[in-house]
Amino acid sequence: MPDAQKRHEPTRRGHPDRAERADAAEIVAMGRRVLAEEAVAINALHASLGQPFATAVRWIYGCSGRILVTGLGKSGLIARKIAATMTSTGTPALFVHPVEALHGDLGIASAEDLLLALSRSGANEEILMLQSSLRSMGVRSIAISTRAESRLACEADLALITPVDREACPLELTPTTSTTAALALGDALAMTLLELRDFQREDFALFHPSGALGRALRTTVSELMHSGSEMPTVRVGSSLRDALVELSAKRLGCTLVLANDGALAGFLSDGDLKRILLTDDTALQRPVDDFMSRHPRSVAPDCLARAALRSMEGNEGGAITQLVVVEGTRPVGVVHLHDILRLGFAV
Repeated sequence: MPDAQKRHEPTRRGHPDRAERADAAEIVAMGRRVLAEEAVAINALHASLGQPFATAVRWIYGCSGRILVTGLGKSGLIARKIAATMTSTGTPALFVHPVEALHGDLGIASAEDLLLALSRSGANEEILMLQSSLRSMGVRSIAISTRAESRLACEADLALITPVDREACPLELTPTTSTTAALALGDALAMTLLELRDFQREDFALFHPSGALGRALRTTVSELMHSGSEMPTVRVGSSLRDALVELSAKRLGCTLVLANDGALAGFLSDGDLKRILLTDDTALQRPVDDFMSRHPRSVAPDCLARAALRSMEGNEGGAITQLVVVEGTRPVGVVHLHDILRLGFAV
């Protein structure tokens, strides 16, 4: 093997058969130790939240600019996630790389912005320089650090301290517990702001137009309904037998009854049909008009699918599985519960 290739191979220290010799219980115990230590840190953070957290939320809520979130290394990765979570839930935020900011990117900042700076030690020089530079522009700062006595915390306008005694790393080197606590605190800020802004699913859809969830939240019944030749219909005066044939052929569990001018006159579900036939042997020969519901539940084509689902589940007489889609008095389609559930979301 060429020397150059050897130099680029990852070094794997320890006994090569360590993982083979360790039984499953020992491996699981290692994982549980990490989770237990991080859980202790989260619980300590939970207990420590107080006035500084409330002040931070108020500052962020009232910020007329953007929240500039920064961090370096592992803290930088957490900062990126916090910025992304805030942005997607109604709080405009932007991740700012501290080194790149000090080399020209500070031009994006204004006095209306607010700095949210993450550093485990609170002693990172690049973060401190960024904090100082932005302060000279009139930008207030909130620090997230494990050390209340650190320069970052002391020089910030507000400090949120994550009470982490040790990392879950056995070597006490890899940021683990500290980054978990910082991430959890960022989530607490973002979700508190979400509640205070009364941010709803429809708002979420505006910020997530792509992806399965976004599509589900903004889909209308017109995109799901069965229309044209797929829409089961019979005319007023048709026999119940004709309605049964149409209901069976279109397989939507219902048929619409139309007046001669095409307006919606009534609705018949397969449940209605079964109940009728169980009590009346001669019903198939009689007009469907005698049995149809004259005021079926309906929605407009531009009704959101999730609103249609709520309408089905909240029907006064019990949950239903179909809705008639109407424009004025004329039916243009039928939407079935299964069409909505295939979107993969619930009310």
